[in-house]
Amino acid sequence: MTNSLPDFHSHLSQLTKQILNLLLKTPYTPHETSRISTKSTLESLLSTESSLKDFALGCALLSASRSSTHELLTWIPGHLSTAAETAFSDLSKAYNVPGGEKRNLAAELMLEIVPVLKDKINESSIDKSDEADEFSAASARAPLDFAILSAYQFRWFVSKIEYPDLDKMVNLVIPCALTCLDHWSPEVKGQGMISFIYVARNVKAGALDWYGDVILDACCQNIASADEIWQYVVEMSVLLVTCIQRDDPRSLWFEKILTEMLSHLERQPGNRERRIAWLKFIEPIFNSMGLLLLVHFGRIFLLLFQWLHVDDDETVLLVLKQLHTIVCLTWIRKSPYFERLVDELVVLYKEAALRKAREDIRTGILNLLIMLQQCKGLQFETAWNKHRNNPNLTALNRNLLVSRDSNKPKEQSELKVETEPKLEKIEIDD
Repeated sequence: MTNSLPDFHSHLSQLTKQILNLLLKTPYTPHETSRISTKSTLESLLSTESSLKDFALGCALLSASRSSTHELLTWIPGHLSTAAETAFSDLSKAYNVPGGEKRNLAAELMLEIVPVLKDKINESSIDKSDEADEFSAASARAPLDFAILSAYQFRWFVSKIEYPDLDKMVNLVIPCALTCLDHWSPEVKGQGMISFIYVARNVKAGALDWYGDVILDACCQNIASADEIWQYVVEMSVLLVTCIQRDDPRSLWFEKILTEMLSHLERQPGNRERRIAWLKFIEPIFNSMGLLLLVHFGRIFLLLFQWLHVDDDETVLLVLKQLHTIVCLTWIRKSPYFERLVDELVVLYKEAALRKAREDIRTGILNLLIMLQQCKGLQFETAWNKHRNNPNLTALNRNLLVSRDSNKPKEQSELKVETEPKLEKIEIDD
């Protein structure tokens, strides 16, 4: 800490006044649906009599507003958020004695702050033991707005703690994060999911094992969440299951989570946001399951085949990437989908002529076909016979012929270089 306790408290008082003055100058009109005043809440936290805990909670809320689109926080200007972040950083530096062991102020406040935030979030939760309890009853007990603000504060505090400090605080952080996930509000759930994502990336392997089944069950329960937090659901679930079940590809949790995700995607396969998020984040689960993916081929391929032809280049490129991963992992052995995959890629190759990402798509198709040619051999040649004489596939046929006649198998990195559309070795059909 600074040279003396009075100096530290004087610094705290000075910083509090600076932030409070900026806050008081900020215009604020409560949203018509709000049941509380966010500005009044902040003013009480940053009053001249505020404690270190209250100052930290005020800074957390102001800083967290930068990543929020919720009406409770969108009125907070960027300069006020930045000032709060800077003030807390300054106080953290003052908290440390020059030349002494570095101490994390946020981490040391967590023991006092997290239980308070957890209780606030829990106040408007639904009592699952009471069948008559529902959203309206939960909101009547305590305004939802308090839970939302507390969830943002919690997420901000978690983000201020790094390894190895975070490892030591798992028993404090995980119960509060689970409370967020159990809440009925998507906004509260979303902050809990972001917290879990951060935790999974910043603790050592094994740190979450004690809570493993509880955490993964919460993931499963939340997969069919609102679309606005689906991206967080997927990223969180993938990170956590691969972290907790890292040494057990046969774990039923991989099966459960993948099955729940596929079911949610099948309900609205045309939902762009859902498919993009899933395609971006799912690969670690594929890598962990390996050949066990064969059990899910029917559902996976039917979705991927459908998405290959949507009018959305980002989706198509992501599908090609995941198909490449699946082929690498499984060689799609003993699969009735092999021949159809070849046919679908041919159709897409022709469709790509009218797409903006034409070259990237056709390069992806060629790389995938070469891999299929190398791993399936005669089976590929048999499937390709029907397309061999197609005049619209002349360049594609030529590149496949070069690959087949190559003296030695090429590494995928070499294939990527040789199949770039701009290189002379690769011809692109019109």
